[in-house]
Amino acid sequence: MNKNNILTIVKKEFARFFGDKRLVFTTVIMPGLLIYVIYTFMLGGIRDTFEADKDYRAKVYVQNMPESVQPMFEMLDMDITNADDFDIESVKTLIEKKKVELLVVFPAQFDSAVANYNVTDTTQVAPNVRIYSNVANIESDNAEDFVRTMLTSYEETISNKFNINAYTEETATEKFDLATDEDFMGKIFSSMLPFMLLIFLYSGCMAVAPESISGEKERGTIATLLVTPMSRSHLAFGKIISLSFIALISGLSSFLGVMLSLPEFIGSEIEGLSTNIYTTSDYLLILGIILSTVLVMISLISIISAYAKTVKEAATLVLPLMIVVMMVGLTSMIGGGEPQTALSWYLIPIYNSVQAMTGVFSFNYSLANVGVTIVVNIIYAVAFSYVLAKMFNSEKIMFSK
Repeated sequence: MNKNNILTIVKKEFARFFGDKRLVFTTVIMPGLLIYVIYTFMLGGIRDTFEADKDYRAKVYVQNMPESVQPMFEMLDMDITNADDFDIESVKTLIEKKKVELLVVFPAQFDSAVANYNVTDTTQVAPNVRIYSNVANIESDNAEDFVRTMLTSYEETISNKFNINAYTEETATEKFDLATDEDFMGKIFSSMLPFMLLIFLYSGCMAVAPESISGEKERGTIATLLVTPMSRSHLAFGKIISLSFIALISGLSSFLGVMLSLPEFIGSEIEGLSTNIYTTSDYLLILGIILSTVLVMISLISIISAYAKTVKEAATLVLPLMIVVMMVGLTSMIGGGEPQTALSWYLIPIYNSVQAMTGVFSFNYSLANVGVTIVVNIIYAVAFSYVLAKMFNSEKIMFSK
């Protein structure tokens, strides 16, 4: 393969792109700017975008279960475990690790304490029921809502003779929400960021590929290149390499926009939370996923652009692909943001990228799955580039009017 020919095509594409200030703004600057505005001013109030599994039975541990409320707990569609012989701290750890959804701790002799409590006596302290949950686990969050609603309804029937997670000297240092900073950060990223990145990566590819290929067909300039001594496969690879680089810049712009808006996005939710919880290896994995995804997208859009006769026709033909990409991107918001574990899912282009990004951002990924995603995407990109080269060799396709 003649590297000089490919390099010539790459330089030509760079000159065309970076020489157009309006194209640079809409492709490189606007994605990051737009996503910053969206995250900062429109999505600041969004906290939960997940749907819980309707068939899942939450695991609830109850300590000092009173006879008065035991029938109520038995009516719940949950797995109730008597925690009298369990260490509270060990159960809290299970909740933090998302292996148990809820811990409910009643005061010893709860029914007697409630019966003896006088709501008009300000010297008495009402019995306090403690509920421990993990807000980053949707099943845990839902289980707490059910149990809290049930206990609140019962409390109202007995003239508010007990409290739930009340602030007292005993509970002053208690942490009832056992979600870690990593949990909540992963929840935000794994649900929103993969989808947003995918859309802007695709937009970046769509902004440059049709103009570069179908645009040159429409203007007739590509015919000049095709009659030169240069191999048409070199022309195809040169196009792919240059367009991939440009689209990658657009994707990095989107990523930068998210990172800049992140402090304002979560600042009101968790005090002192920092993006430093991600390591350098995490960022490198995301970079690898983004780059390999761009290669797949730009190759697909280039094939469609080579088939189209005009830029307008190319824009129309890539629309169905955009809809598919958006639907695949939405899978990051379904099922609690938990990535697929089976390796076979990571053989599907685009979908594998969404799952891999979801896993990395939620600290729940397999290095093997991420590695397979990157390798598979590169293989697909090479295969699509080969198809594009074959299309460039077709007189019928390249010179169609």
